[in-house]
Amino acid sequence: MNTPVVFIIFNRPDTTEKVFEVIRQAQPSKLFVIADGSRHEKEGEAEKCSQTRAIINRVDWHCEVITNFSENNLGCRKRISSGLDWVFSQVEEAIILEDDCVPHPSFFKYCEKLLEKYRHDERIMMISGNNFLLDQFDISETYTFSRYTATWGWATWRRAWKTYDVDIKHWEKLKAQKFLSSLFSQDYVVFWLTSCFDQIRNYTKVDTWDYQWFYTCLFNNGLCIVPKLNLVTNIGVNGTHAIKASSFHLLPSHNLDMNNIQHPDLVIPNFTYDDLLFDKKLKPKNLASMIKFKLLKIKYMIP
Repeated sequence: MNTPVVFIIFNRPDTTEKVFEVIRQAQPSKLFVIADGSRHEKEGEAEKCSQTRAIINRVDWHCEVITNFSENNLGCRKRISSGLDWVFSQVEEAIILEDDCVPHPSFFKYCEKLLEKYRHDERIMMISGNNFLLDQFDISETYTFSRYTATWGWATWRRAWKTYDVDIKHWEKLKAQKFLSSLFSQDYVVFWLTSCFDQIRNYTKVDTWDYQWFYTCLFNNGLCIVPKLNLVTNIGVNGTHAIKASSFHLLPSHNLDMNNIQHPDLVIPNFTYDDLLFDKKLKPKNLASMIKFKLLKIKYMIP
């Protein structure tokens, strides 16, 4: 496989080993490995990080391995964003996997073919391996387009990543202009995204990188490719950013026939898919979130 693979690891040798074994089957010719450093206050974490990094020494195929191992703990936001900056300073496109995202073998061919097809199409900003709706929504072609990003196994190009804004520095201006309301007609979506981006903008509340990528794609009118079938299983139920399984975890992955691709006729977001994804998976269900949304509604004087 000629497309570079990026492997993001930290302190979980058990899940890292499972993802590594699938990468070994794919045998990429170039493997970038990004690792964060241990947290000194976490007893035994330095040893786990060392064990995790040692798994990379098992590369036994013809492969250029390039590592970016931090000696200090940078946290999720800084480590992944800086790591991907480092990757795309060297290559034009890449397939990206974190240490708990186990791909189906067909995931790699899916990414390679669509990276090539949409290489110069700036409407497309990423290729996701995730379909969280499973059998709840039928995609007639091999893939469709969404405004929502899903990064549990994905691929992108340097041309797209260069627009990434980890600090979402224009958010306050966009919020004041009620720009989200021009993109989404449903109040609930606007409320939810406003709450998410407010928390991301306040660095002390949420240490993550992926909502900023969603923000970047959204405000650059970029689309995410979604496969007909789910191609990646997230097994990280207990980890750095999860304490229990959600409805997104442990979804089965499937083989996607990339020898008989059916491309969509139009490059436009699939609004039916997006609406169902929000309704079934993203819309808050608990009382606290409902109250927060009602307060936001009052704050922004939305009828």
